[in-house]
Amino acid sequence: MFDVPFWLWAVFAATVVISLVIDLVAHRGAHVIGFREAAAWSGLWVGLALIFGGVVFLVLGGTAGTEYTTAWLLEKSLSVDNLFVFALIFAYFKVPRAYQHRVLFFGVIGALVFRGLFLAAGVAVVSRFTAVLFVFAAILFYSVYKILKGEEESFDPGRSFAVRLLRRFVPVRDEYAGQRFFVKEAGKRVATPLLAVVAAIEAADLIFAVDSVPAVLAVSDDTFIVYTSNAFAILGLRALYFMLSGLLDRFHYLSTGLAVILGFIAVKLILQASHKLISPAVPEIPSPVSLAVIVVVLAVSVIMSLRCPRSPS
Repeated sequence: MFDVPFWLWAVFAATVVISLVIDLVAHRGAHVIGFREAAAWSGLWVGLALIFGGVVFLVLGGTAGTEYTTAWLLEKSLSVDNLFVFALIFAYFKVPRAYQHRVLFFGVIGALVFRGLFLAAGVAVVSRFTAVLFVFAAILFYSVYKILKGEEESFDPGRSFAVRLLRRFVPVRDEYAGQRFFVKEAGKRVATPLLAVVAAIEAADLIFAVDSVPAVLAVSDDTFIVYTSNAFAILGLRALYFMLSGLLDRFHYLSTGLAVILGFIAVKLILQASHKLISPAVPEIPSPVSLAVIVVVLAVSVIMSLRCPRSPS
């Protein structure tokens, strides 16, 4: 664990809050976000993440900085799967493109809260029961098996637990009402489909957390490192989605690359647990090596996807 000063937590919190407020104000009017606008925002989020990583390097040292960068890049790569699910959810609910940013904005806020809870619980469990790392490794190996076999869990937005729970307590109308989540009909407050879409987005993030949380805990068991890296990766998801919208199918080798990364992280977890529980002679994989592997695998996956496009069916 790193000795993180309170002011660094405060800087992180202030950066996130101010960034979200600026983002909300900039997109207060419903409009279709084009590639250039999305690319500019994506660059801003990446820049913020890297600047904060530089602060971590300067304040907490090279080890902390490397772990932060590795965890951020790992979460960024794993979030590609989220982008496909976003597209599926928007298509299922027929969400107008002009309203999609508002949905993802509130989806991100929910993800920041839930990821914080899951990561805090994960760090607490790992610090007390190191053997749980073997369980996390098994989860990641199973994810690799599903990806390579093409057996990834299907996600039905309309039947997700969050949407079914919402409809149990709040009536949901069939038509959208601009960017509003609630309207009054016959004197009664009812939800619009936009709220159901947010619920579906949150449900999808909970599913992906099953892979994401064990993976990032393989990089670091420090609460500050794992949460801040996850937070900055999540904050950039919306811009990344709008930037790559319509191009996701072109990167068909990314799923294979993610399987390789998850398999590598699973091996890292096993070695880490074995080093602590079995023998100090068992080698561990240093964070710089993990960072290099993730960068190389992602680069190769993208290059292969562009050089060898999928044949039209």
